[in-house]
Amino acid sequence: MENLSLKSKIKNAAYPFIFFIILLLLWEAVARLGLLPEFILPAPSEIVLSLVSDFNIMYLHILVTVYETVTGFLISVILAVALAVIMDTALGIRRTIFPLVVISQTIPVIILAPLFIIWFGYGYLPKIIIVILICFFPVNISLLSSLTSTNREFVNLLRSMGAGKLQIYRFVKIPSAMPGLFSGLKIAATYSITGATIAEWVGGQNGLGVYMIRARHSFATDKVFASIIVVVILSIALLKFIEMIENKVLPWQKINENRYA
Repeated sequence: MENLSLKSKIKNAAYPFIFFIILLLLWEAVARLGLLPEFILPAPSEIVLSLVSDFNIMYLHILVTVYETVTGFLISVILAVALAVIMDTALGIRRTIFPLVVISQTIPVIILAPLFIIWFGYGYLPKIIIVILICFFPVNISLLSSLTSTNREFVNLLRSMGAGKLQIYRFVKIPSAMPGLFSGLKIAATYSITGATIAEWVGGQNGLGVYMIRARHSFATDKVFASIIVVVILSIALLKFIEMIENKVLPWQKINENRYA
């Protein structure tokens, strides 16, 4: 069974990998044949060379973006979890705050970013706030939905045994809501790096967004693509880190995935 699961995973990964390699080869051919100007579409090999040669410069920008992302992500998780529990506990608060949470997602972040730059300057704070706003919603909504959909029979059973709210959360609601929480965390993780980069576009002194703007102004498209690759790698790394924690916290979920793979 284990061998079959491993073969199935390899087979599933092979198709997108082969397709990706074919796309890269076609891209390389188009660039090398000069069908498009280099400043519009540089060859993948040139992008990789640019990434390697400029990495010492990009490294400092990467550290800044990672700091903004991790700080904003952690704060957003704390706020989202706390508010989800409060909204689940108090129906009046949920009815009051939930529409505001939804409305906040209708405002594009790129519109708010200039305001935060004006209010809080060009330092880390406005970028961290942008990351918080981007990551808060998926974590909060996923957890709240999971908490409110907890099996009522389990809750009533604990109440009949004299359990209080804390015990109900500890033994029923929190464990049953963990899959939903991790789903929200994974969604937020994929947006977090991008959110910090977008905030840096509007105004900043360092960060991958600033590096991309400078590269764009000099028409160094290969450097822009190189920074995009870094953003993708960082996003995937954060996603995989959360998945690793999920497998530790919810090991039975991984077993079920392997069973039906």
